[in-house]
Amino acid sequence: MIPAHDEAKVIGRLLRGLLESARPGDLDIVVVPNGCTDATADIAASFGDAVRVVETPEASKAAALRLGDTAARGFPRLYVDADVELRTADVHALAAALDRPGILAAAPSRALNMTGRPWTVRAYYAVWTRLPEIRRGLFGRGVIGVTAEGHTRIAALPQVMADDLAASLAFAPHERAIANGARVVVHPPRTLADLLRRRERAAAGTDQLESAAPDQPGGSARTGVADLAAIARRAPWLTPHIALFLTVALIARHRARHATPTTWQRDNSSRA
Repeated sequence: MIPAHDEAKVIGRLLRGLLESARPGDLDIVVVPNGCTDATADIAASFGDAVRVVETPEASKAAALRLGDTAARGFPRLYVDADVELRTADVHALAAALDRPGILAAAPSRALNMTGRPWTVRAYYAVWTRLPEIRRGLFGRGVIGVTAEGHTRIAALPQVMADDLAASLAFAPHERAIANGARVVVHPPRTLADLLRRRERAAAGTDQLESAAPDQPGGSARTGVADLAAIARRAPWLTPHIALFLTVALIARHRARHATPTTWQRDNSSRA
């Protein structure tokens, strides 16, 4: 299921990857254009019977997910952001992971496309990708798959900005998995300013989630000083990167405290 708000620039790229080696009837792809003012729905519909388009005039990811859930036909079920890249083989690997006993939710490994990104953005993510919770959590990947039981759990979550983080923390570590053989390509912010805006939203979303659902089975995904110290010990050459990481984090948290929360925010630079 793909909620899509003004995703004309990227929806075709995602759908081509999903369908590149799919057999007829192999996948049930539901695209939910919501509040779109561009050609998102037309591009999705151009893929023919392989893609079902369920459109709504309401610009809301939460509403799009609810609508998509009513249209979806079975499990396992994947929720996919329109601005990532995922292929047929990755979907099958995720389905295999969700078929393992006790696993209720799964996500692919993460590959960041750093083409054209400045040193500041690359330095930030050099630290971010080494954080323990980033490595084992399901969030920050743009793809989460669930079983029927897993879906029941995430459907009961409060509506929050950090919906992928909420979904990840809804499962204890032994109930979730990073699927072997599955990979998603994620497009990070293109400038330092874009990065700061994205991290501000993330900080506000984490605060909102901890207030709305303080007792998640998956615990907390916050970064601790011990995490950064461990990275510095293992890779001393990352010390300047850690300094930049901390600076971005502190600025983002300061801005988040003075921001007006909203449930519809995204980084448009990943759609460039």
